[in-house]
Amino acid sequence: MPLSENEQRILDEIERNLHETDPRLAKEVSETTVYRHAIGSLKWMVVGLIAGLVLMVSTLQIHFLLAFAGFFVMLVSALGLERNLRMMSRAGLNKVSDAIKTANPNLRRRGEGDDESDDDSES
Repeated sequence: MPLSENEQRILDEIERNLHETDPRLAKEVSETTVYRHAIGSLKWMVVGLIAGLVLMVSTLQIHFLLAFAGFFVMLVSALGLERNLRMMSRAGLNKVSDAIKTANPNLRRRGEGDDESDDDSES
């Protein structure tokens, strides 16, 4: 349901006041996304998965309990990864990709800027 003109005007006024009174908070709120925590957790789960694999493979000849500890780290990381991916997939892949782009403004979309050279070569 769209906002009325009066409601939109009130929201704009609140936003302007926020920018005037606390620009640091306004910047932080505009840059923060709902998925920032989930994306950070995904990164740590992938690191844990790789670390568990390295631990398991490197300690397999030393002692099986050490290798099992590596397997356990992999299992916990994989379960956490799966849980976070399920939560994020409920929200939609487009929102997740927008959140990643917002979290990392330096990322370029693949093919951006390259399309012009492709178009020129096809002509």
